[in-house]
Amino acid sequence: MSSGTQFFTAADGARLAWLDQGAGLPVLCLAGLTRGKEDFDPALPALTGARVIRMDYRGRGESAFTSAASYTPAQEAADALALLDHLGVARAAVLGTSRGGLIGMLLAAHAKDRLLGLCLNDIGPVVERDGLLRILDYLGLPPQARSLDEMAALLARGSPGFRDVPAPDWQAMAARLFRETPEGLALRYDPALRESFLAGFDPEAPPPDLWPWWQAAAGLPVALIRGANSDLLSLATVERMRETRPDLIFADVPDRGHVPFLNEPPAVEVLQAWLRLIRETEHSAADTAANSPAGFT
Repeated sequence: MSSGTQFFTAADGARLAWLDQGAGLPVLCLAGLTRGKEDFDPALPALTGARVIRMDYRGRGESAFTSAASYTPAQEAADALALLDHLGVARAAVLGTSRGGLIGMLLAAHAKDRLLGLCLNDIGPVVERDGLLRILDYLGLPPQARSLDEMAALLARGSPGFRDVPAPDWQAMAARLFRETPEGLALRYDPALRESFLAGFDPEAPPPDLWPWWQAAAGLPVALIRGANSDLLSLATVERMRETRPDLIFADVPDRGHVPFLNEPPAVEVLQAWLRLIRETEHSAADTAANSPAGFT
């Protein structure tokens, strides 16, 4: 598979960027709200032996900046399916970080036949208000640093819940989130994303009921990675998720907030166990089909 960025055209003409690396079980990686396909670089060692498909949503990274009205989970889910169609991938496991996990649950609710499994990185059916308000503190606003080195230091100081993160990890994170220009740092996403976010978030209104999206994943291998200090995913939500899915593969990653990098040992163990389960499930299904009498498959 190709290791360089390529592009395809969505139904509305938007030019969207993607990466397709490796071979084997297809894993579609869906990033967080402001993040892009490179956000899964730290997870690649844990995904060895899989075909890793990544994309930049519209309005992020190398994809076209369209409009605030188009920056919605529903549109992003449709774009993800369009990418799978473009690649000729009938079914894929979905690894979703934050916003990407919401999109993964949405796909389970509306296109379950395209999924092999679902792994959520620090997201669930209840998104905590305090975490959303923290996101609003920076979303779409000019960076508060003039260089990537300065931003890496700022991230290290200003990321709640994160401890003992190696400096190179913060430097890599800064480079994934921002780009240097002669005028200073620039966002790698459309600032209009803030307008879209505000259109769907009323801090005074009750949160939407997303539990049906989670329950839609019934029958699929599911996994959950949480930052132990997360302000977006509570332990109470995790416990309810585990009650509905006792088979949930789960890890609470120490010294991490929202979101784990996915290179931490507990996260790596979850990812590898999840992929093993999907392979075993698919192998068992194939054996059952092969051994079923004709007409009774």
